[in-house]
Amino acid sequence: MKRMNNIVLCGFMGSGKTVVGKELAKIMGVKFVDTDEMIEKEQGVAIKAIFAAHGEDYFRELEYEMCKKAAKMNGVVISTGGGAMTFERNVKAIKQGSKVVFLDADFDVICARIGNSGNRPLVKDREKAYELFVSRRDKYLAAADYVIDGNMSARKTAMQIAQMFK
Repeated sequence: MKRMNNIVLCGFMGSGKTVVGKELAKIMGVKFVDTDEMIEKEQGVAIKAIFAAHGEDYFRELEYEMCKKAAKMNGVVISTGGGAMTFERNVKAIKQGSKVVFLDADFDVICARIGNSGNRPLVKDREKAYELFVSRRDKYLAAADYVIDGNMSARKTAMQIAQMFK
């Protein structure tokens, strides 16, 4: 059976990876997978708890393992964690049979979407979050096969991505 490319969504937290991913999977009639959810399911705890108990380095190891697992899937839509595609090894792993789409959303749009969400360990401080946003953007661009405007509604974004992969 011919292997079908996965569509991997990357971008900053709040850029819409999960919402757009679910919508895109529905439109395309394929399975949706979220690497963060895979980690939580496998570990039996929330990512916030993993960060708190073991730190970011430990989490990044788990994330790398999930990127390798996700890459072995066939014809699915994959949402990656906000930091996943900023690491070269994750990009290399996930690009085996996948096309990466960067959801390029503006920082103020992201902030409006996230609000004051307590379950985002890296955005407690807006100034630091902005620095992180800026520092990650070039890495997302480098990882991406396609860049799409992430400021649109999830439905509209998903429709445009589906068109690209017809």
